Amino acid sequence: MNERNSIIGKVDWLTVLIYLALIIIGWFSIFSAKYDEMHPSIFDMSQVYGKQLIWIGASLLIGFIILLIDAKFFNAFSLWIYIFFLFSLFAVLVYGKATKGATSWIDLGAGIKFQPSEFAKMATALALAGHLDRLDVDLQKRKDQIVAAVIVLIPMALVLLQNDTGSAIVFVSFIFVLYREGFPGAGWVMAAGVVAILLFIFTLIWSQKVMYIILGSLLVLAVVYYIVAKRKGIVKMLAVFAFMFVFVFSVDYAFHNVLQQHQQNRILVMLGKLDDPQGVGYNVHQSKIAIGSGGLTGKGFLQGTQTKYDFVPEQHTDFIFCTVGEEGGFVGTAVVVLLYVALLIRIIILAERQRSTFSRVYGYAIAGILFVHVAINIGMTIGLVPVIGIPLPFLSYGGSSMLAFTIMLAIFVKQDANRLNIL
Repeated sequence: MNERNSIIGKVDWLTVLIYLALIIIGWFSIFSAKYDEMHPSIFDMSQVYGKQLIWIGASLLIGFIILLIDAKFFNAFSLWIYIFFLFSLFAVLVYGKATKGATSWIDLGAGIKFQPSEFAKMATALALAGHLDRLDVDLQKRKDQIVAAVIVLIPMALVLLQNDTGSAIVFVSFIFVLYREGFPGAGWVMAAGVVAILLFIFTLIWSQKVMYIILGSLLVLAVVYYIVAKRKGIVKMLAVFAFMFVFVFSVDYAFHNVLQQHQQNRILVMLGKLDDPQGVGYNVHQSKIAIGSGGLTGKGFLQGTQTKYDFVPEQHTDFIFCTVGEEGGFVGTAVVVLLYVALLIRIIILAERQRSTFSRVYGYAIAGILFVHVAINIGMTIGLVPVIGIPLPFLSYGGSSMLAFTIMLAIFVKQDANRLNIL
């Protein structure tokens, strides 16, 4: 009992308080988004807000149990946890139930559905942390680099096969972990990714001919600079520009032949190349109206007209942020964003003070996962990124999401509470 009390006393309660604040805001936002005058109680278990309370309760219970488990358990069984959820991702491909074009759910009966991809992110974080924690692992070695990459790419590929692009993109967040741990070229990969995204967007906006002119002008300026400054590395510079020219050339083909029609339309809506407020752009259009109508301080709890009259589809799940925006206004959205920023900063601070590589890597992994989820979800509700359907951590309705994010965070809080026991 004394040992348990000692562990509880070492818990970082600031992280826990931020977590509790987010789930409470989420619960009330779900209540507002799905409020039914015939069922006015927030504790009504026949409604989604009552069901969310069950998931919150289950998550808190499991989180507390995790705090009582030996911290070494997660490192020792990280590979088995990873393998289990890989099999669950395979099971989805065989037995999964298609929902909105994605086969990412397993129906467990009694109205309960299980989404393995939500838990696979946590399992991948554990497996990557377990791999990098081994004494003989060195990310300067090609073999260890390949193993680290495979750990991330296998579940990512399985999720892509489920046609769940949003969840698959989240696995890209592990590049932040590899960069922190000294993976050679990780910084270049991130830079190349940003450049590729910008080239893709600008090519769709301005057409290939304009992009060729821009790139050609930049190439001439770069060559002149290298000649005048007498710098080395001209071959690498030319190779980079050659890649950029080839990439621009391939954008049109990839856009029309690789992406599906609904994905093309969502990107075009985001770029303002397609105006379809009653069709593919309806969700974002209504979401922006809802958030904009909130003004500075919002319309008040249960007073949002966009929310009350159900103008925004999926408002209690992927578009829960627009409920906060309409009823809480700029102040409400700022509070939520600041809570997420505070949580991310706190996790990174805790990760840096860990004594074990496992705990540090795992901390950076969940920080990356949370960051990508928050950035994409909020971005799509305000029209900055295409709608790809991923939940807002701790706020969106859903049992799998709530359980997965809670377990993910609880494991790290447990690792941090145990850090002083590591020599």
